[in-house]
Amino acid sequence: MTALINLVYLISVSLFIVGLQRLSSPKTASSGNLIAALGMGLGVLIALFAPMESGDDNYLIIMGALVLGGGIGLVVAGKVLMTKMPEMVSLFNGLGGACALLISIAELLNFHDSGTFELAPYLTTLLALLIGSIAFTGSLVAYGKLSGNIKDSWKLPRANMINMILLLTLIAASVYQLQVLDTMDLVYIIMILSLIYGITFVLNVGGADMPVIISILNALTGVSAALAGIIYDNMIMLMGGILVGSSGAILTLLMCRAMNRSLLNVLAGGFGGTSSGAVQVGDQMVKEVNIMDASIMLRYSTNVVIVPGYGMAVAQAQKICKELEDLLEEVEVNVRYAIHPVAGRMPGHMNVLLAEADVDYSKLLDLEDANKFLKDTDVTIVVGANDVVNPSALDDPGSPIYGMPILEILRGKHVIVLKRGMSSGYSGIENPLFFHEKTSMLFGDAKKSLNSLLDELKTIV
Repeated sequence: MTALINLVYLISVSLFIVGLQRLSSPKTASSGNLIAALGMGLGVLIALFAPMESGDDNYLIIMGALVLGGGIGLVVAGKVLMTKMPEMVSLFNGLGGACALLISIAELLNFHDSGTFELAPYLTTLLALLIGSIAFTGSLVAYGKLSGNIKDSWKLPRANMINMILLLTLIAASVYQLQVLDTMDLVYIIMILSLIYGITFVLNVGGADMPVIISILNALTGVSAALAGIIYDNMIMLMGGILVGSSGAILTLLMCRAMNRSLLNVLAGGFGGTSSGAVQVGDQMVKEVNIMDASIMLRYSTNVVIVPGYGMAVAQAQKICKELEDLLEEVEVNVRYAIHPVAGRMPGHMNVLLAEADVDYSKLLDLEDANKFLKDTDVTIVVGANDVVNPSALDDPGSPIYGMPILEILRGKHVIVLKRGMSSGYSGIENPLFFHEKTSMLFGDAKKSLNSLLDELKTIV
């Protein structure tokens, strides 16, 4: 039986790896998700034989947990809007951390009840407790920030000092616990401090940095799952956790590179909220454009670029963008989408939304390719994006985002910005793009504005 279990585990892990590889492209992402899900299903199924082999009579509890958890997941996944996907990812990360936390507490209690202590297993379990706790509360704070329930202005004074003190205290307490090993009291203190650290760790991170934080929390959840796999000598938990943790870590570094900032800079607070480098609006005037003029500009263009941002997600305007693309391409207008790596509220947010609208992956341009294409663009339509197109990143050393690679849409001939009003982006930084001579503002709900554009274009096509 053991040989069969290990064989199925190996097959399951292989399916994880294949699924993860296919998730790297929107063209194969759907099948990759199914393959990875099959691997997880096999892992769960074969894991049920372990209690049978050891003689533990706990199947009623296991099946109850599977039905309850699976039911909740099925309902939530079926009802969640694509605009709320970042919040759901944060919650799921938090649940992964909570799982590692509960496993660790149970196993540590077993250590102390039996009076048998081995340094390596005990240390592994204590690490799982610490990391799982941080991932749990950190993910809840991230959820609160993304949903708007926790304001970006809610920041602790001297947060970096507080975080450093908490971290050093956690390390010292953990080392001391490894020396004592005769009580659970200090373990509970470590757990509480870890839960608090998860809150303070995320609370001061700027709203514009939330995609990076989600990646970090995802990596932490993976590490905690891998540690749980070591605790239970379970290959599927170990390998799955390693894959999640390593991919989350790689993605975090890629996101930081996309913003031209170090990870330490992000964790130190980054940018978000009101900025001292904000552009003063003053008497600056914006140029508005009406639906008729905008539609004429689009109709007689050769190349059009659509720049999606979180505003597109909020307005659920991705399908209207696709309809606009189809109509323009009927009259031989070349339409592309410029995707910034940190657009939206989680990694790949815009890609997911556009894939839902059946936008061909070949039309999605990454940052470098988009900036090359923009030189020959007649009209660039900005749909709810802000910071990723802010020219302050290029020419204002006093701006918090200075040095961040952006979509250089001013390379094109004309820019149309779809926006509800003149409010700054999620980071709180004013955007001089709105006042540029190449820019025309089309105020209103993005979905309604695009629908109006679509209707007007139909009359002149």
